[in-house]
Amino acid sequence: MADLIHDLILRSAERAPGNPALSHKDHRQNFGQLADTIRTVAHELNGLGLTRDERVAVYLEKRPEAVVGLFSAAAAGGVFVPVNPLLKPPQVGYILRDCNVRVLITSANRLSQLSEELRRCHDLHTVIVTDGVPAETPQGLHTVAWGDWTADSRQRPCRRIDTDMAAILYTSGSTGQPKGVVLSHRNMVAGARSVASYLDNREDDRLLAALPLSFDYGLSQLTTAFHTGASVSLMNYLLPRDVLRAVEREQITGLAAVPPLWIQLAQLDWPGHVTDHLRYITNSGGAMPRTTVQALRASLPRTQVYLMYGLTEAFRSTYLPPEEVDRRPDSMGKAIPNAEIMVLREDGSPCAPNEPGELVHRGALVSMGYWNAPEKTAERFRPLPPRSQGITTPELAVWSGDTVRMDDDGFLYFVGRRDEMIKTSGYRVSPSEVEEVVYATGLVAEAVALGVPHPTLGEAIVLVAQGRDQATLDTEALIAACKRDLPTFMVPAHVEAWRDPLPRNANGKIDRKGLREPLKALFAGDRP
Repeated sequence: MADLIHDLILRSAERAPGNPALSHKDHRQNFGQLADTIRTVAHELNGLGLTRDERVAVYLEKRPEAVVGLFSAAAAGGVFVPVNPLLKPPQVGYILRDCNVRVLITSANRLSQLSEELRRCHDLHTVIVTDGVPAETPQGLHTVAWGDWTADSRQRPCRRIDTDMAAILYTSGSTGQPKGVVLSHRNMVAGARSVASYLDNREDDRLLAALPLSFDYGLSQLTTAFHTGASVSLMNYLLPRDVLRAVEREQITGLAAVPPLWIQLAQLDWPGHVTDHLRYITNSGGAMPRTTVQALRASLPRTQVYLMYGLTEAFRSTYLPPEEVDRRPDSMGKAIPNAEIMVLREDGSPCAPNEPGELVHRGALVSMGYWNAPEKTAERFRPLPPRSQGITTPELAVWSGDTVRMDDDGFLYFVGRRDEMIKTSGYRVSPSEVEEVVYATGLVAEAVALGVPHPTLGEAIVLVAQGRDQATLDTEALIAACKRDLPTFMVPAHVEAWRDPLPRNANGKIDRKGLREPLKALFAGDRP
């Protein structure tokens, strides 16, 4: 049984070296080949001077070298840092400097774009380039071509245990620069075992990796597959229809996506035969509108739907079993295996059934905290009240900042994030409650509800929405429907119509922060 993250691949290679492991376009690797490549690259990293706990950043689109780079860094005794390929050079430079990256794996084109930023990355000593070293490289950096392995290292990987660092994932916060969440080998292996158990993953599964590997949910597609010996198909899609084509072409059995992508996929015509092989779909990263779930269920009648909730600080927290989707379509479900989810008041006492409180996660998936940020770590990773008089060492749990409630049967329901909750006319309004009604009208392709400053209401609810099928949004009909189905204090005060799809952040979620910024002055002239 694997204890370290790279052992997921090495153990699968021992069991069945000829089984398919990784595919990308025309490239295919079985587990034996993938394991050999990881050993080779890990040996090269040690030969380049990588030592215990040093960081290796991978700044690539989804391709085999990206996967190998991540797991090889762990096998060499280092810590991998997947960098979202959508990030621009200043954002990449911030991450490289923040966690003192020593080795960067990237492409020639991306390296040329990073040239200015790398001059300020003083801890970086080596760049491995996947498609040939360009003629001009940043001065002072050792540049190596991928595959040009010449190291004859006497240095061997140091001994690692499951509580050692394995990865740092950067997640955007409500304010300031992104935070690096430090994950141990134990965190990631426990997460892979847990998720694979309730999804019933097996060797003959074929998972589509459509989400960024810098996103915990995207990385989880690799770890759950490799834990069970399943294969992964890597894709970098441009349009939702590209995802559907890949599901058909690769005979995908498991597909993970976030709500904005599911909303678009639900509007496509799914061929009837897809459900012959697509065994399950999963959603995380936000609540999927009920109308979207219903549309997907109609298109995929034999495909199981798993609605999940997770946070980078604990990798994955809850799931709703498929048999509960019809009975509890708004529920986040219950705790995943090997985790306990509590709903607590501010004083740490448990909430009564249906009383809103903060979601708190305890167990093996609780990460090691934020990189080099003790104050932020202390805010989010806090000790639980003593659970036994005989144990004096405090247990740290993740206090998520999300408000949820738990019903009498133990099922959880998302209420809202503290930094997304809208305070209007003395009421606290969850954006998802407004968005659910808006999607049910059938008038919008995408929509988000935002709170913006208002001189008398505190905050006014503003809806940003795109019309269906690129049609002009009928804002009057939309407001009329909201007035019909929502209490007065929840009706949007303004609808901002968008012709194009709403902008995304680096993880593929709708960019609420970016949309809110230009709307802050919307009601500035409405003085009483």
